[in-house]
Amino acid sequence: MENKKSGRIILQAKDIIKQYKQYDSVVTAVDRATFEVSDGEFVAIIGASGSGKSTLLHICAGLDRPNSGTVSVRGNELTAMGPDELAVFRGNYLGMIFQNHNLIPQFTALENILVPTLMCNKPDTSYEEHLKKLVATLKIADRLHHLPSELSGGQQQRVAIARALINRPQVVFADEPTGNLDRANADEVLELLMQTKEVMRQTLIIVTHDMSIAAKADRILKMDNGKLEPYRG
Repeated sequence: MENKKSGRIILQAKDIIKQYKQYDSVVTAVDRATFEVSDGEFVAIIGASGSGKSTLLHICAGLDRPNSGTVSVRGNELTAMGPDELAVFRGNYLGMIFQNHNLIPQFTALENILVPTLMCNKPDTSYEEHLKKLVATLKIADRLHHLPSELSGGQQQRVAIARALINRPQVVFADEPTGNLDRANADEVLELLMQTKEVMRQTLIIVTHDMSIAAKADRILKMDNGKLEPYRG
């Protein structure tokens, strides 16, 4: 389904296969998954635990490699890049939000947010105005000099979102971004993601088991035993 805002394809995954060896058998986590995402689209991927949805997301975000198949973002094939080239590309164009925050415990909130900027050769001043907007939108201005251990779960996730967005990525991937939050915090974090998506005109791809989150997407895909298909309700 083409996004009404733009017909331009920003992400294309084709025939993705990911297998793991488990004892004497081979487990197929992703089984020939193929899909496209239009620029500015919000796509939700749902499925049971162990269905392969997080594995597929990590492959599309360049965090994992498939056994076969290709992933292209902005016409650039991630699966053909070497580690250094991929790291630079991810730093410039992709953002990733994890369920468990993955904040560096010895770094303050501000230092965690700025980690991705170290991958890009841009002057620090180019982030100042954007950082101010992110901090204001995410309501963490008074927590910037606190360590992760001094923040609540919701505050940690806000810091993780700011870190994912600091480089103004064109595609944001989120793996169960509200999975560890209570309902109130989950709703607020999702609303913040939607706000930043619209303001920054980003593409958003979320893996979730929460249908109330998926229902807000432009399109829903479902993973079932490694196979990806349109969700039909």
